[in-house]
Amino acid sequence: MQFVYNKQGIGDVLIITLDQKEADVIHKNHGDVTRLLDEEGQIVGYNIFNVSNYMSLDGQGPIEVTEELVAKVKDIFSKNGVQDELNVDLSPKFVVGYVKEIAPHENASKLNVCQVDVGDEELQIVCGAPNVDQGQKVVVAKVGAMMPTGMLIKDSELRGVESSGMICSAKELNLPKASEKKGILVLDDSYEVGAPFNLYK
Repeated sequence: MQFVYNKQGIGDVLIITLDQKEADVIHKNHGDVTRLLDEEGQIVGYNIFNVSNYMSLDGQGPIEVTEELVAKVKDIFSKNGVQDELNVDLSPKFVVGYVKEIAPHENASKLNVCQVDVGDEELQIVCGAPNVDQGQKVVVAKVGAMMPTGMLIKDSELRGVESSGMICSAKELNLPKASEKKGILVLDDSYEVGAPFNLYK
């Protein structure tokens, strides 16, 4: 899930994305709330217009999703006659990971298979970054994370090897002064494995 607000660039609209769909999206209007549905009738997002009439927002892109923000959105839904449940998983989706092991991918010379400790579990992540190495602290986008580009991280299979999550570069995280060089963001030792990594500082 991703919340985006950019009054200058888009207007006074809070954009909520639940899932990225390439297919046509159906719009259903309910006052200031537009429900976005795919061809099968599944809700993939919402647009809330005139959002500053309901709450104060400051942002120029993705904004942090908090319990308080979700409660305000539910209130807006109620005021506009939208009965949908907004079930939001607020557990951290971007966390500090530790690359415990790295091995070459059997079927792809430029890919590595990494075993990454994210605090409460160990994830297998296939990574193509040239600078990934054992012993690094890195930023991991867990399954269910939505990248600043809107891409949803899902369990996948890359060249026959399962991958759960993504080891991120600064550019992929849309961090200020991100290097144009290819490669993941390597964190210093001050970061705690498993701790949330805040994209919105």
